[in-house]
Amino acid sequence: MAVLNSSDPLHASDEIDSLHENQQIAQTLDEIAQLLNDQKASEFRVRAYHAAAKTIRSLPTSVRVLVEHDGIEGLIALPSVGNSIANLVQQYLQTGRMSLLDRLRGESHAETLFSTVPGIGRELSHRIHEHLHIETLAELDAAAWEGRLERVPGIGRKRVQAIKDSLAVKLTEGSPSQPGAEIDEGKAVPIKELLDIDEEYREKAIAGQLPKISPSKFNPKNIAWLPILHTERGGRHYTAMFSNTARAHELNTTHDWVVIFRDDAQSHGRWTVITSQFGKLQGCRIVRGREDECREHYTTHCNFHQPVAGQSPYPELPSMWEEGHGRITPN
Repeated sequence: MAVLNSSDPLHASDEIDSLHENQQIAQTLDEIAQLLNDQKASEFRVRAYHAAAKTIRSLPTSVRVLVEHDGIEGLIALPSVGNSIANLVQQYLQTGRMSLLDRLRGESHAETLFSTVPGIGRELSHRIHEHLHIETLAELDAAAWEGRLERVPGIGRKRVQAIKDSLAVKLTEGSPSQPGAEIDEGKAVPIKELLDIDEEYREKAIAGQLPKISPSKFNPKNIAWLPILHTERGGRHYTAMFSNTARAHELNTTHDWVVIFRDDAQSHGRWTVITSQFGKLQGCRIVRGREDECREHYTTHCNFHQPVAGQSPYPELPSMWEEGHGRITPN
């Protein structure tokens, strides 16, 4: 049972609000567990989120105060709360949202979130999301420190520094060693593993073997059309789904671009797998940003050959989503 530590009415009121926030965080983690269960994720993963919710709900003190005193390490040290869930809890304390819950609901609030940072307007926020595929302020902070933010058109070194300064104030800890550093978009996850997940997702989506969610964007009829896959490789948890971004709709690739998320106790990351339209890998599935590794993979592990000119590499996939099925056909 929660215990109030202050006899002062004002301070007691603050403690009550903080403990109420604990309950909201626990409820959000329980909702994640329920959605994972509904979407046929592993029982272990479902139990992990329920266990973390139970821990947060039973804390005698405020989670916010814990983080202020001990940082994210204080969260990780709690029973049943590892790196991944600790990152989500810290996201909630900073923004009032958990990106994983938004993702499982088929929603994204990244662009609105980024535009709250001084120096980032709505248009620039959109470009950041489209180019870097990031969703949280911690990931934005990591992109700024790692040099990836400078790759976005319209962002120079001075603006990057201004964004760093703003995030240092906005985030609980402004250091790049905080949650954003856990993002893994390098070579730690082998290309073969990502392409295998992509293949599993597309095969099961085509066969109608996956649960479907109703994305909030580009879905005026609110129809559950977007297949979602939860899968594992060697204890690593992944979620895969077709891209539902404005760019994917514009290029008519909502049936082709597959976004893969990693979200487990060790690390998390995001990758986009597409069908290459150019060069020696034309017609092959590639992980965007890791084209050289994909070329090496196909050369080493596969009977690599050029597709016949004009032939669709995946003729079994639909050429576009029909509006009648809840998808928007680009003009």
